[in-house]
Amino acid sequence: MSTASSATPAGSSLAPSPNVLDRRREKAGGLTGGKNYFLLRRLHSLTGIIFGGYLVVHLLVNATIAQMGRVYQVQVNKIHDLPLLWAVEWVFIYLPILYHTVYGIYITVTGQPNVGHYPYTKNWFYFFQRLSAVVIVLFMIFHVFAFKVGWFNWINPALQFDPHRAAYSVHQHMMVSPVLVWVVYPLGILASCYHLANGFWTAAITWGLTVSAGAQRRWGYACAGLFVITLIFGITALAASTSSQLAQPDKAGTVQVHGT
Repeated sequence: MSTASSATPAGSSLAPSPNVLDRRREKAGGLTGGKNYFLLRRLHSLTGIIFGGYLVVHLLVNATIAQMGRVYQVQVNKIHDLPLLWAVEWVFIYLPILYHTVYGIYITVTGQPNVGHYPYTKNWFYFFQRLSAVVIVLFMIFHVFAFKVGWFNWINPALQFDPHRAAYSVHQHMMVSPVLVWVVYPLGILASCYHLANGFWTAAITWGLTVSAGAQRRWGYACAGLFVITLIFGITALAASTSSQLAQPDKAGTVQVHGT
């Protein structure tokens, strides 16, 4: 998600307007200066919004595991029934995530967090936004390549997702190690939900939607609510995926995926 580069040390709890930061960067040259910076930053914000929208849907669909039966499998079927699924995934998921991640790494490496000198609220928000970004990158490498691609099958084939046995394979994945249930996924979910909510808050500033302090405060309450709701979705899915009711394929609502 888009974030302001730093918070002001002027005593205000609000982050500086990204427009002010843009004007500062215009004095620089190269990748981070002038129109390059403006366009790259807006694209970073836009891809973060797209990525965030996908994350909300992803967590909501996963939370249906808690309903047991065939509910989650039906949702997986609907996704796999989409025409040109590969194109939809690349345009609305993979490419936005790739750009947002690469440019986000650049922001993290070149950023200068000053929370040690100015421990204001928004400085801490910025620090945790960058920290959560690092956690998310590491989490996605494991989650995508183990769960979807199957690159970690040499460790345990149960790590890979099977869309024909959706809920059952999620359960099998989680049961590979307690570290997944108690460390990897809780951290990944928490970091993702925080990064989403705080990123949406700063995105509104980036696009000039919340200019006044009052507007930023009200939008902050909404984003805090978004954080709580998405976190509940994620933890619900995580807890449900460990249920013994999913231990047998026939009890986990196994349904043939259409078109595969």
